[in-house]
Amino acid sequence: MFPEKFEYHVPASLAEATGLLGKYGDDAKVLTGGMSLIPLMKLRLAAPAHLVDLRKLTELKGVKEAGGKLVIGARTTYDELSRDKTVLAKCPALAQAAAAVGDVQVRNRGTIGGSLVHADPAADLPAVALALDAELTLQGRQPRTVKIADFIVDSLVTAIEPEEVLVSISVPTTGKQAAYVKLAQQASGFALVGVAAVLEMSGKTCKSARIGVTGVCGKAFRAAAVEKALAGKALDAAGIKAAAEQLTKDIRHPLEDPLNGSAAYRTQVAKVYTARAIQAALDA
Repeated sequence: MFPEKFEYHVPASLAEATGLLGKYGDDAKVLTGGMSLIPLMKLRLAAPAHLVDLRKLTELKGVKEAGGKLVIGARTTYDELSRDKTVLAKCPALAQAAAAVGDVQVRNRGTIGGSLVHADPAADLPAVALALDAELTLQGRQPRTVKIADFIVDSLVTAIEPEEVLVSISVPTTGKQAAYVKLAQQASGFALVGVAAVLEMSGKTCKSARIGVTGVCGKAFRAAAVEKALAGKALDAAGIKAAAEQLTKDIRHPLEDPLNGSAAYRTQVAKVYTARAIQAALDA
C-alpha cells in the first residue's frame, strides 16, 4: 500500500529541524532510520502531512565517553552500536541488544533514538535503557533532560513534545557484568520477552541490580521486586531463580496475544529469561 501524500523536509541544522516541527506541530513526524515510521505510513496507520528527515544532522551520530558515561547520538544505528569498541567494552548489554534487533537491513538503518521515541512494547532498546537509568537530551524551544523511566509513558507514547528532537542518550559505563537476552518472534525479531540485567558485585555478593524487561506488558519496565530480591545476596542458581520468581510482582497487565503468546505464557517465560539474564551478567 502507498502512504498518504506528504511534504518532505531535509533540514540542514538542528535549529531548522526544531523550527519545522514547531511550525507544523502534530502534522509533522521526524524521520531518522524509518524502520518504524515508514511501515506505519505504508499501512496508513500514520499519515503525517510533513516528514522532517534528520539525515543531514551528522552531529546526532556517534558515541563519546565523558565522566563515566557514554553519550550516544540519537541517530546512531543499531549496527554502529553493536560494533562500537567503547560500547562493547563499557556498556556490553547495549551492544548485545543492538545486535539482537531485527535483521541486517533493520540494524543498518534503524537508530537508537528512533527506537526510544517510538516506544514499541516489544522493542529491545527500551529494556536496556531502563536497566541503565538512561537520560535523554531533547531539543525544542529549550534543551531539557528526561529520565528514561519518565520518558516512556505507554505503548507507543512518550513524553517528547511535538517540536522536540531527541538529540542524545546518556548511559553510565557498567563494565562486563551486564547482559541482554531475549526470546524473539522468529518472523520479525521483536522480543516476545527481553531482559537486561546490570549487576554491581562485591565478590560473590550482589551489591545492587538493575533489571529492565520488554515484550511482556504494554511498555518496558524496571523489575523492582527482582532487584530488591537480589540486593545483598550471594548469587547462586537457587538464589537467582528465587529472585526471578519475584517478577510476577512487577508485571502489570501482561500482553494477551494468541498468535504469539498468552499473558500466562509471557509471564512464565519472562521469569525464565530474567534468571538467564542475571546468570549471563554474572558469568560475563
